[in-house]
Amino acid sequence: MTPFSWHGRTVLVTGAEGFIGSTLVDLLVEQGARVRALVHYKPYAEKGYLAGYLGGGEVEMIAGDVRDAGRVMDAVDGCDTVFHLAALIGIPYSYDSPGAYVQTNVVGTENVLEACRRHGVRRLVHTSTSEVYGTALTVPISEDHPLQPQSPYSASKIGADMMALSHHNAFELPVSVVRPFNTYGPRQSARAVIPTILAQLHAGVREIKLGSLTPTRDFTYVTDTARGFLAVASCDRALGSVVNLGSGREISIGELARELIGASGSTAEVVVDPSRLRPAASEVERLLSDNSRAREWASWKPEVSLREGLVRTSEWVAANLSLFDATRYQV
Repeated sequence: MTPFSWHGRTVLVTGAEGFIGSTLVDLLVEQGARVRALVHYKPYAEKGYLAGYLGGGEVEMIAGDVRDAGRVMDAVDGCDTVFHLAALIGIPYSYDSPGAYVQTNVVGTENVLEACRRHGVRRLVHTSTSEVYGTALTVPISEDHPLQPQSPYSASKIGADMMALSHHNAFELPVSVVRPFNTYGPRQSARAVIPTILAQLHAGVREIKLGSLTPTRDFTYVTDTARGFLAVASCDRALGSVVNLGSGREISIGELARELIGASGSTAEVVVDPSRLRPAASEVERLLSDNSRAREWASWKPEVSLREGLVRTSEWVAANLSLFDATRYQV
């Protein structure tokens, strides 16, 4: 079988200026794709981690919003493959503004689906999240695990996933759903646990204040996740299906904090702060992926160990500490 090649293919990435999106753009450019980046419009023209591509001709920047059906339709025109990553993310804000999550994550996804159907793309890869599984009922979590909307954010992503799969069933849209488990690495914002803790450690904080220490998560380094997107996009068996992208290993938040203290060279202590605890019914206690489909269908497996990934991320946070406010974010 001839290896799949991205060289010369026109590829659209929505949410391209984000953490995973920009890493995926880098990988696509390395492999010779003609990349279009749909980035959220900002009046001050900030392109975030894609700024290095401005004026270089490797990436076509398209400012817009996935809630704008016409703009999405134009962006998809002529594309071989679409990677849909644009979403309103984060659990805490979804408690305050659930409607915004529905508009971006559900309606925005429907706009992408319809554009891909109208323009006849070869493949659409839609991005889900392991949060849709909620607290694990069985472990490791396979793609057949029940979906549990334990937050408005996860509910909006479940809705988006179902819209994507329905378009495969109803319209034969060539769509696959990838479900990353807790991606981390350079460029991640301080809304997430790993950069939040590292920013505090590198700022010299002596106590790391956290909520519950017992929940476990399955962390995957960002370049491994990006490679998973490409692997699924070239895997016909994944059409109309969900594919987990996770390491298959879990670690508690408390143990993770201790690993981060070691990776950063700090001697800080971990302290439980009751004000940071989430509502009991909303806290996802355990996430551990079954990545059998990704391995067997798409020949994908993670390559970066957690320890190596944490060291790399620690070094990046230390070099970019000005991007973080170590006192602003809660975990």
